[in-house]
Amino acid sequence: MSPPPRPEPARFDSLDDAVEFLYQRVSGALHVGAPLGLGKPHRLLNALYQRAEREPSRRLHLYTALSLDPPGAGKGLEARFLRPFAQRHFGDDFPRLAYVQALKRNALPAHMEVEEFYLQSGALLHAQAAQRRYASLNYTHVARALADRGVNAVVQKVAADPSGSARLSLSCNTDLTFDAVDAIVARGLPRPLLIAEVDPLLPWLDGSAAVDASFFDAVVAPPGPYPKLFGLPRQPVSDADYAIGFHASTLVRDGGTLQIGIGTLADALCHALVLRHTDNAAYWRVLGALGYSQDGGGSSGAGISSLEDAASLEADLSSTRNAKAPVAPLGPFSVGLFGCSEMLNEGFRRLVEVGVIKRKVVDDLDFMRRLHEGRADAADHERLEREGEYLQGGFYLGSQDFYDWLRDMPESERRGISMRRISEVNELYGGNETLERLQRRDARFFNSCMIATALGAAVSDTLDDGRVVSGVGGQYNFVAMAHALPDARSVLMLRATRDSGGETRSNVVWNYAQTTIPRHLRDVYVTEYGIADLRGKTDEDCILAMAAVAAAGHQFPLLQAAMASGKLPQTHYRLSERNSPQRLREALAPLRQQGALPDYPLGSDFSVVEQRLVKALGWLKANTAGNGAKARTVLKALFSGGAVDAEAMQRMGLERPGGFGERIEARLVALALRETA
Repeated sequence: MSPPPRPEPARFDSLDDAVEFLYQRVSGALHVGAPLGLGKPHRLLNALYQRAEREPSRRLHLYTALSLDPPGAGKGLEARFLRPFAQRHFGDDFPRLAYVQALKRNALPAHMEVEEFYLQSGALLHAQAAQRRYASLNYTHVARALADRGVNAVVQKVAADPSGSARLSLSCNTDLTFDAVDAIVARGLPRPLLIAEVDPLLPWLDGSAAVDASFFDAVVAPPGPYPKLFGLPRQPVSDADYAIGFHASTLVRDGGTLQIGIGTLADALCHALVLRHTDNAAYWRVLGALGYSQDGGGSSGAGISSLEDAASLEADLSSTRNAKAPVAPLGPFSVGLFGCSEMLNEGFRRLVEVGVIKRKVVDDLDFMRRLHEGRADAADHERLEREGEYLQGGFYLGSQDFYDWLRDMPESERRGISMRRISEVNELYGGNETLERLQRRDARFFNSCMIATALGAAVSDTLDDGRVVSGVGGQYNFVAMAHALPDARSVLMLRATRDSGGETRSNVVWNYAQTTIPRHLRDVYVTEYGIADLRGKTDEDCILAMAAVAAAGHQFPLLQAAMASGKLPQTHYRLSERNSPQRLREALAPLRQQGALPDYPLGSDFSVVEQRLVKALGWLKANTAGNGAKARTVLKALFSGGAVDAEAMQRMGLERPGGFGERIEARLVALALRETA
């Protein structure tokens, strides 16, 4: 027997009236859930915060994740650059979340509590309440946790149907709302009060993202002007990022399935896949610079060898049990890839545009079996073209260009994008597992981590002192799924080193106090120096493989620690200097000059002059990290001359510096611009 139809929602054009509705309909403490990222209704939440501030007798518990906050202006040169950019990019009227500002000041009122399971990366390291109330959860376990907390209200940003129907689209965030409501009701609790805030700028997505307006108890459509959607500024891609992305791209099989994360490593991977498809000769020139050959040879971390096993300083550890992953055939994509990723972003847009993401699936088990077994007839292929989906995701977040792409694409193409529950995207179990196994063939799940141990554990979200940088999110889900699916691989990408306090430190370490992915789920790691395939390998082989993709100068401490622990034999190892930033820079410089490796492969939110300044300020930051380096750089700036980038100096407001401090800043910026020209 089907449930009775739900009544039409209450309608408001005032945010305060919607908050009053919430206060009247929910008794006692408010336990409010809000989507992560773009689907969070900032203006409604700020109105709720203001009401809660005035009524401390009603406790407010907010459960959410990824509370997006534009960067602060900072001070000094950072402020000179960021303030005009942020004003243009985010808009003067962007509604900063009041609770986030309170958290950053460590000033959240005592009767309020904010619990997040994923933090904006690095933004809340010093927010004590945020660190205390962080919940370390797999993405797919969040709905269950919301039921445990007794969530009694959910607020969400939605899109209105441009055709004028009464339907609403959860658009950017189908990830948790449906799962959470079902989990709460299944627990025997009342269905939470659902309030939607309509944002006319949010792209409309139909299909499984769309619901009747009656799904919500109230709909608020506040009047304009409407603030811009939060756009992630696209960052420049470094040589190390490109090397990682191109190494990783060799693992992708035509006809397979793709999941990617976010950030410059993902941007580099997407550019590599685009180049592989659209200009295979240029793609192979990059691979050649990284040590690959078209006769089938691959590149691994060829930076370490045992005296007993090899005579060459440049020995490839694939001949000495190095865990190098076999590369896929590396021609253009004929069948294409199916995108199935918790997050849809800029990279997927580009891969769809050039025809890399194009393999379609249908939610029909018998149909997919016929397709898989080669028994599909003409009618099946016609249906696949008509109904098939080439991209599935749980939420999306990107640039303004990305949102425009979603909003403006022809309906026939948009139908191929399906927004799903996170339980459908990030997991095999509990749904139609047999169907999903057929759909997700040759899956490659690419994610980033901060640190990896020589024994194969990954650190992706937490510092050694326990402070949370971001969160587990769906990373564990995809690592586990890679082990559960035939022919699937989990690929964790990381830079071999990081600069900290003026010191270069290795991101491949012997041990670390925190772990995101345990060593027993070790699979593939990629640094700028190669690929280490650890799946099913012994500890000894894993250590050698991870040392081989570590940076020169950081390999020997790993080997010493391993020998001291009895994990490697007490023998002599030859180390080479191949794994160095200078060598990588020299190898890729001609490809940079040829345009094969642009600074912004997926487009830029910075003006041309700002792009020059981003590189210059990055150089300046790296060269003033320690006291000694800072002193040397200041002296060089004071006593060196040369051409001045007048346009860049004007953009920084330093074309006519005033006092001594401004003159020093102007000299430093001019030096940095020359060094990075």
